[in-house]
Amino acid sequence: MFARFLLLCVAAVTASAADFEPIFNGRDLTGWEGDPRFWTATAGVIRGETTLSALPKGNTFLIWRGGVLKDFELKLQFRIQNGNSGVQYRSKDLGRWVMAGYQAEIENRQGKVGFLYEEKGRKYLANVGEKVRIGASGKPEVIGALGDKQTDFIAKGYYRDKAWNEYRIVARGGKLEHWLNGFKTVEVTDEDPANRRLEGLLALQIHAGPPMVVEFKDLMLKDLAKD
Repeated sequence: MFARFLLLCVAAVTASAADFEPIFNGRDLTGWEGDPRFWTATAGVIRGETTLSALPKGNTFLIWRGGVLKDFELKLQFRIQNGNSGVQYRSKDLGRWVMAGYQAEIENRQGKVGFLYEEKGRKYLANVGEKVRIGASGKPEVIGALGDKQTDFIAKGYYRDKAWNEYRIVARGGKLEHWLNGFKTVEVTDEDPANRRLEGLLALQIHAGPPMVVEFKDLMLKDLAKD
């Protein structure tokens, strides 16, 4: 009986893992589009880098051309040495590798990495540790706490400085959730009919500013509409 139980558990885990599909082939940027001055891929890693001799005039993005995201779960690993980056989702392509929409924040800064921002939109939607509702006014309202930023996140090591970190992003309808290394950093319910985004594109960001390096690997996507 116990052996059968173990087999059922293994089968369930395997089926769950199989629902995720890789969206980066680990070799090159096939299926992605961005400014080739800043984005490269090799040895299983996507690398975004700017230098003093090659700086973007504004925020620039590497866009995944594999489809439109609606309800989904995304898992990936990232590492950032300096500068500012993010994972853009349910977003609109404005042309010339510029995006507008939800962004899961990435930066090498404790207490900041993990929040929710809207690029070219309503801007700051939820800080780390906040449970937020956005109504018809478009203004975020903090309705609860996921924990204290200092004691429940920073002190417990929710982010690893300049090391590989795991991001998990889940979007179902108007509910958006971010996890960083297993810590749930934000939970947002967007009920703003004029501005919320129920579908759109996925992209990775390089922020305008001083030279920077950000890396991504193990990008796995699950379509929740199939559940």
